Amino acid sequence: MLRPLRQYRVMPSVPPALEPLISLAYNLYWEWDTEAVDLFRRLDVDLWEASNHNPVLMLGQISQERLLALGHDDGYLAQIHRVSERLTHYLKHGNEWPADLPTKGTRALPYIAYFSMEFGLTECLQSYSGGLGILAGDHLKSASDLRLPLVGVGLLYQQGYFRQHLNPDGWQQERYPQNDFSNLPIQLISDAQRKPLTITVEFPERNVITQIWKVQVGRIPLYLLDTNLAANSPDDRAITDQLYGGDSEKRIQQEMILGLGGVRALQALGINTTIFHMNEGHSAFLAIERIYQAIQSQGLTFDEAQVAISAGSVFTSHTPVSAGSDYFSPDLVDRYLGHYYSKLGISRQEFLALGRQNPSNEAEEFCTTVLAFRLGTLRFGVSRLHEKVSRHIWHGCWPQLSEKEVPIAHVTNGIHTATWTSLDLVGIFDRYLGPRWRDTPQDPKVWSGISHIPDEELWRTHERRRERLISFTRSRLRQQRIAAGATLPDVKEADEVLRPDALTIGFARRFATYKRANLLFSDPERLARLLNNPRHPMQIIIAGKAHPRDDAGKALIRDIVRLSQLPEFAHSIVFLEDHDMVIGRYLFQGADVWLNNPRRPFEASGTSGMKAALNGVLNVSILDGWWDEAYRPELGWAIGQGEEMADEKQQDRLEAATLYHLLESEVKPLFYQRGDDNLPRQWIARMKAAMRELGPHYNTNRMVLDYLHQGYAPAAKRVSLLSNRNAELARRIAAWRRQVRENWPNVRIERVNCSLDGTIQVGQSFPVEALVSLDPLSPSDVSVQIVEGPLDSHGNIVVPNTIPMLWDGLNQKPYHFTAEVPTSATGQHGFTVRVMPHHPDDPDPHATGVLTWADNFLP
Repeated sequence: MLRPLRQYRVMPSVPPALEPLISLAYNLYWEWDTEAVDLFRRLDVDLWEASNHNPVLMLGQISQERLLALGHDDGYLAQIHRVSERLTHYLKHGNEWPADLPTKGTRALPYIAYFSMEFGLTECLQSYSGGLGILAGDHLKSASDLRLPLVGVGLLYQQGYFRQHLNPDGWQQERYPQNDFSNLPIQLISDAQRKPLTITVEFPERNVITQIWKVQVGRIPLYLLDTNLAANSPDDRAITDQLYGGDSEKRIQQEMILGLGGVRALQALGINTTIFHMNEGHSAFLAIERIYQAIQSQGLTFDEAQVAISAGSVFTSHTPVSAGSDYFSPDLVDRYLGHYYSKLGISRQEFLALGRQNPSNEAEEFCTTVLAFRLGTLRFGVSRLHEKVSRHIWHGCWPQLSEKEVPIAHVTNGIHTATWTSLDLVGIFDRYLGPRWRDTPQDPKVWSGISHIPDEELWRTHERRRERLISFTRSRLRQQRIAAGATLPDVKEADEVLRPDALTIGFARRFATYKRANLLFSDPERLARLLNNPRHPMQIIIAGKAHPRDDAGKALIRDIVRLSQLPEFAHSIVFLEDHDMVIGRYLFQGADVWLNNPRRPFEASGTSGMKAALNGVLNVSILDGWWDEAYRPELGWAIGQGEEMADEKQQDRLEAATLYHLLESEVKPLFYQRGDDNLPRQWIARMKAAMRELGPHYNTNRMVLDYLHQGYAPAAKRVSLLSNRNAELARRIAAWRRQVRENWPNVRIERVNCSLDGTIQVGQSFPVEALVSLDPLSPSDVSVQIVEGPLDSHGNIVVPNTIPMLWDGLNQKPYHFTAEVPTSATGQHGFTVRVMPHHPDDPDPHATGVLTWADNFLP
């Protein structure tokens, strides 16, 4: 191995007139400014594609002759000036809170630190694997547009996520090309001595040194940590090699760098923040580091620090199954985090309990999702259905509550509108919607202009996008066949696959088995009849990666590829290798139908269908994730009615039949229903309805504002309240929690009195009295509640409604609490009574984990 004596960086030599291109290249604002993208495409369109849309690499590779020529091109210089001025104006107004946004409780918002293991910002930065990362990237872009004081924190991967290619049999192979950081739109952070700014994270018997890179995302800085330094051992240098690579030990190492190191990196950068948003459980160790620092700096106990720190912690879970979270063995936690036990002032058992649904189960592994739930107070799923699913799978963290009361809410995911709108539609939106579709896409009034787009103009634009998709697909297929060593006739045949005028179905996602990529291919004979109708043809373009260790997912890819090679499918089914943002854009923007058929309820949200709908592509989807709440018949199609079956094979058969029937009887006929002008006007009406109705809600501007009002602003208020006077209130709440836990065995519901004789007229109410023993606690320490609702066939309350009971104010013991129970619906109903701890300022009402139910009823 040849080692250099000295390292240096070669920068592009750009004529003075073109120097604004450099600052533009290093701010990913260009990703969602179409004229900025056009600036780089005009440099050299072939090089733009070959560089994977990387302007920094382009500026280093383009010929000096070309740069000099453009330096004298008045039209190009005028375009540079326009884009540069627009970026300057965008950044200049970044510190002003938008006048048209709600401001109550948010003007004094501190920095929000948004942590994620992956960020999908642009094609050339391979720091994402799929939807989670792209969602994180869109979150930053909308935070920038909304001028939120937010900073992102993640990891910078030397190899990123794997690149996919298939062997001749269709089996997925992985390769991990090295990223050249010097030719990416990132910058290394230096200290006052112009040396790389580094932080240190303690590992077993060694320290790991991490440097910090910066990606500028509009107004938002994203800081990425990198362990590939000569001062680290070869194994430690490789910690940030691959996204989701390696075994459990590699994962805990990465998550320590992200969580512990991320907090320290922000401090080294001088960024003071008290609100931390954990995007999935990968970054949950940040809460441990924050608690430790609060103990050190403020002299708090662990319990006191937990109250103060958890108030500013926001957590979003994206997994619909508990197995999708990270679990670490107690021995591995001991090895890597054992030094924290004494520093936090808690025992090993108490630390491990923070990551267990059942704290007393010593056989349970340590789960970072549970850790994030326990050390955060604002918890979210990513769709309405996912909130329900999350409450079910994580009910064990709050066993004292009913499932419907588990404290997990939801903020439905969205997409960054300006990033995912096709270039063709940008012009149409500008003409008919005005400029506000970029700035305030969350406003339904903006999207009313969709109705004014002439049918012919919208359809001709869509046809051009489909033609581009077909051309792109043929080109990629040709490259795939050449790389695979195909014969010349097979290579040439790639130019003849697909038809530019045929109904085109797009499917692109991770090849996990629950996503059922093979559902449409389960009946080849029926599928062949659908695809090969000469008057009404249909075709499918499919893409996606399986996890390197998921052989079942790889088998799905192989089976689909083999099917596509049969003579009856060779011209109508194409699998595109190495799914990424480039392929995704062509599919979202050029297909006619977007297919999504996961096994409900395993799709937490899904954002690919949102991107498709934004571009007028109609969804055909299982009622799962976002589509469960978005679907209406005029917007697309639903596969089934939201059924969930115990027999998965039976469910697959039924839903495959339903999908075929939908395509045969509704989707294809509507697409090919044409008038004399050859326009599918009913289809176009659905396109417009989907864009108009879904556009204002399923975008990340709306999503980030939801997080602002449900998460960041309440967290800021709580943190301010709890941190005053050296965390005086946090200390009091911790003491109160301790007192409640110690004395809760004395809490009893002695008697419940109710004069109801068994029947009552709807609309009437009846009184209930409870006699409760609390000593030494007082009525102000508890909330006594009636829980009532309709009963199921087993006599259980299925839709609980909570009614607070009022203390009569007398010191007579047991204490007397009363309430009136209203009736609003007929049927069999029931009620019971419970006592819960209550403190008006506790940021986590269920943190004590105790609750008492009535165990007797005396009429």
